[in-house]
Amino acid sequence: MIQDYIPVLLHACVAVGFASVALVANLLLGRAGTTNPTKNIAYECGIRPEPGPQPRFSIKFYLVAMLFILFDIEIVFMYPWAVVFREFVQIFGSGILWSMLSFVIILMVGYIYAIKKGALDWSR
Repeated sequence: MIQDYIPVLLHACVAVGFASVALVANLLLGRAGTTNPTKNIAYECGIRPEPGPQPRFSIKFYLVAMLFILFDIEIVFMYPWAVVFREFVQIFGSGILWSMLSFVIILMVGYIYAIKKGALDWSR
């Protein structure tokens, strides 16, 4: 029983050892460059950083990202279903088709709702 955990312990030791070696190497080798006040500012692109409020981003970017994730997950669920469809039809009959059809219909209702609310309309 305890010997089953030896690979996990070995993996953890290698991970901690690698992280420790990387940190020590960074401390020893990372200070080799010269520093000056210009290099220590936040930007090195030639533009002086100006303190002040950040520009406001439209919530539309985040909304589209969330919708992309939602409908991307749909595809992730459909690939394994499509791979085993023939075998499952032999086992479960047409029930597997109706379960996926109900899943797609629920997602289609969500997609239509997002379109009706204007979530994908970039002109607004």
